[in-house]
Amino acid sequence: MIVGTISKITGPVVVAQNMLGAKMYDVVRVGEMGLMGEVIRLEGDRATIQVYEDTSGLTPGDTVESTDGPLMVELGPGLLTSIYDGVQRPLPIIAEQTGDYIERGTVASALERDKKWAFTPTVTVGQDVNPGDILGTVPEGQTIEHRVMVPPTTKPGKIVSIVAAGDYTVDDTIATLDDGTELRMAQRWPVRQGRPYKRKLDPTHPFTTGMRILDTFFPIALGGNAIIPGGFGTGKTVTQQSLAKWADVDIIVYVGCGERGNEMTEVLTEFPELEDPRSGAPLMDRTVLVANTSNMPVAAREASIYVGATLAEYYRDQGYSVAMMADSTSRWGEALREVSGRLEEMPGEEGYPAYLATRLAAFYERSGRVQALGGDGRVGSVTMVGAVSPAGGDMSEPMTQNSLRVTGAFWALDTSLAHRRHFPAISWTKSYTLYGAQIRGWYEENVAPDWQAMRDRAMGVLQKETELQEIVQLVGPDALPESEKVILEVARMLREDFLQQFAFDEVDAYCPPKKAYLMLKVIMSFHEAATAALNRGVSLRQILEMPLKDRISTMKTTPHEEAIEALPVFADELAGDIAGIEVY
Repeated sequence: MIVGTISKITGPVVVAQNMLGAKMYDVVRVGEMGLMGEVIRLEGDRATIQVYEDTSGLTPGDTVESTDGPLMVELGPGLLTSIYDGVQRPLPIIAEQTGDYIERGTVASALERDKKWAFTPTVTVGQDVNPGDILGTVPEGQTIEHRVMVPPTTKPGKIVSIVAAGDYTVDDTIATLDDGTELRMAQRWPVRQGRPYKRKLDPTHPFTTGMRILDTFFPIALGGNAIIPGGFGTGKTVTQQSLAKWADVDIIVYVGCGERGNEMTEVLTEFPELEDPRSGAPLMDRTVLVANTSNMPVAAREASIYVGATLAEYYRDQGYSVAMMADSTSRWGEALREVSGRLEEMPGEEGYPAYLATRLAAFYERSGRVQALGGDGRVGSVTMVGAVSPAGGDMSEPMTQNSLRVTGAFWALDTSLAHRRHFPAISWTKSYTLYGAQIRGWYEENVAPDWQAMRDRAMGVLQKETELQEIVQLVGPDALPESEKVILEVARMLREDFLQQFAFDEVDAYCPPKKAYLMLKVIMSFHEAATAALNRGVSLRQILEMPLKDRISTMKTTPHEEAIEALPVFADELAGDIAGIEVY
């Protein structure tokens, strides 16, 4: 065991001497209180350590003890419904031990050691197993079947013993291999190292969110990644919470990275009360929360992102679709910048470390849809959505620009839309997606063959409105010909009746892709019929006075099944009524 002494302290950064033999990213215990830290630089026998806890009271000469291993998380039954801090300490258990604030040096097991789980084996004695093979299952919550796997680092072998179905703790030996290896339900994995898989698959299935603007105009694939940049008050956290509730995935991993305490408190109190719309069970039954608020140690904030990614990969390896929400990656970047400054590294743009882009790329690369290890061919995915909080809403700052280079979708939140109470305040002129061509086939097969054409026509109307608004601001709307006035009217319908969505409405909070397509079809049918009517001499006033037109605004609150059945008929009726208007 390596034991050194502190020679220098700079905030969360500590330099220890006599550490010859220590390795990069080894976890160490610092001082009499055993504060957790991590080696981030080695020079001779001197180790630079970032401490995950407040370093107040440490003095030169205090001992530093290496654990001879990197920062690791515990994986096994019991992760779901848990609330952890940035280094996977369970906050409810710590609250019982220390009260409202985490005392320095607190140690708590991530998994309950005494709780027994109902394990059902799926392998038999004499069976050959490889890394990733499923040994048995454990019901975790009301909806998830936890699949206990052979750890990725275990050598292939033959089962020489396997327990019978029954109740066991995570530390009980459930199987033994012919080389003497004992397998348990719990396993450990270093957070900075991505978990292995057989191969990465093409992203061909959409990550459906229930938000019309995302599913229709800027969809991403399962296993894809996206960022949500926006200034203060534009709705980043609300958007991510809506995604967590409605996204078509099996598991949610929500990382609150450096967020204000009141925002994280809202998440921690609201999530346990939310009902899972898929099963009726509590949403927390399939959720893991990692909370590292802005008043918690900055070094642990940097680690929290990797803890969340590892938890997500673990359930991906079991064959589940996982959504990881990181709110906010900007606070993670600020943690990197603070630690880098204390290390006296050469700063890059706006003081961020020069390796910011590399760290961001390595993080988002851990998303993907993969064929997991094991012989059953199971497929899982990790979809990452990171919020970015650019200061003053400046999208040219380094965190936003570096995230843009490595992610596949850009969901830009617009302050002016938020001020107009247009939610979600996602800009249709600034946002984009790179996944359109890859998931187009799924939409055309499962939603409608002309889905892409309908989407492109609607986007063309919105872009044309942006051009016309510049003219309107100069000469007023009355100067426009009626053919362009109808474009403004259709664009208004798209904005108010399609893109706006009320998160607290029982029906409108979630919209299936099929209903979204049919709503779009009604509006575009109106546009097509109105344009044809204008060409034959009908006035725009006659068209706008039609009573049937007012039903367009009620589409979003019509129950989904009823709407999917009624909207095609409504589109035909609307077009027919407009075609029947007499010229006078």
